[in-house]
Amino acid sequence: MKYKSPRLTSDGVLIKDKKILLIKRKNNPYRNKWALPGGFVEYGEKVEDSVIREFYEETGLKTKITNFVGVYSDPNRDPRGHTVTVVYLLEILEGSLKSGDDAADAKFFDINDLPELSFDHDVIINDVRRMVK
Repeated sequence: MKYKSPRLTSDGVLIKDKKILLIKRKNNPYRNKWALPGGFVEYGEKVEDSVIREFYEETGLKTKITNFVGVYSDPNRDPRGHTVTVVYLLEILEGSLKSGDDAADAKFFDINDLPELSFDHDVIINDVRRMVK
């Protein structure tokens, strides 16, 4: 019997001076909408390595994990199918901000004045707000 499994992603949250870094999605779903930097975990890759890689590919920033935010697994969170994401708080190590890979743009927004967000990233950011009061 073949079992269906959800796909695994990782997302990174970077807050600097009460501003949160978001990327504008270059591709569907949610093309031209804002999202947390992140993406699919590659086979054989640790989730922790995935978030660092994806964040760098989309923002040009090298980061390190400072805290765990949570796991988000609502089967309806991604229109492509059941996707589970593991979310981490990150801190910049080096680099300069530039959009890349699947990101059409990358910029900081006031954490209390955000654009319309993709997926369930509003839920994630609300959880982060409670963590970093």
